[in-house]
Amino acid sequence: MHSTVGIFERQAAAERTRDRLVALGFERDNVSLLTPANGAQAARVKTTDTEERGTGAAIGGVVGAATGASAGAAIAAFMPGVGPVVAAGWAAMALLGLAGAVGGGVAGNAIEDALSSGVPKDELFLYEDALRKGHTVVIALSDDTILIDAARKVMREEDAEDLDTARERWWIGVRPEDEEYREPAYRHGVEAALHPDARGKTWQEAEPFLAKRHGDIFRDEVFRRGYARGRAHHERWRETHRQ
Repeated sequence: MHSTVGIFERQAAAERTRDRLVALGFERDNVSLLTPANGAQAARVKTTDTEERGTGAAIGGVVGAATGASAGAAIAAFMPGVGPVVAAGWAAMALLGLAGAVGGGVAGNAIEDALSSGVPKDELFLYEDALRKGHTVVIALSDDTILIDAARKVMREEDAEDLDTARERWWIGVRPEDEEYREPAYRHGVEAALHPDARGKTWQEAEPFLAKRHGDIFRDEVFRRGYARGRAHHERWRETHRQ
């Protein structure tokens, strides 16, 4: 499963893009939207930060019970540091780690596919950043690379920001004022702290995951300092929302 992502300043453009992608040949359930919701109206649903293999089927069982396995109806979720978010589509729900919110094996398998191959979890912080700014995220999944390329063209025509651009814009906003940020290990450390399997954890708590995922760079003191900054950045997200 391949994916492409677009970030839109206007929800109307995101919804228009979704409709164009479906017209191109995408299954509607494989075009997901993440949109900031009205906090007064959005239901708060318990979420988890991580997904292990096998969780998708469990989530799918709940999804179908509420909306029908192929409905892909919008549901409300609550993301710490972001606020209420409306998620439509299996990829969006997989990224949010929704549980107890919305069936069936078909949905479960789709979520598993999104998690395992289509949608990297380590990009979740970029979606969160976009949502905090009031933007809407469109995620398109397909096994057809030609279709994915066509989706990217549609997103460009609709003035979507791609993930590479979003990542650089995000980094400019969080990097330190001194020159340390120019060291690749520092940036890797910051991003590592925002991965769903590490966020909110102390260095000691996250150490087994970090050592396995990042190899030799994990031993670099600059990486460790980057991790500390990323963790502090995540905590500021949460504090900002609590206020």
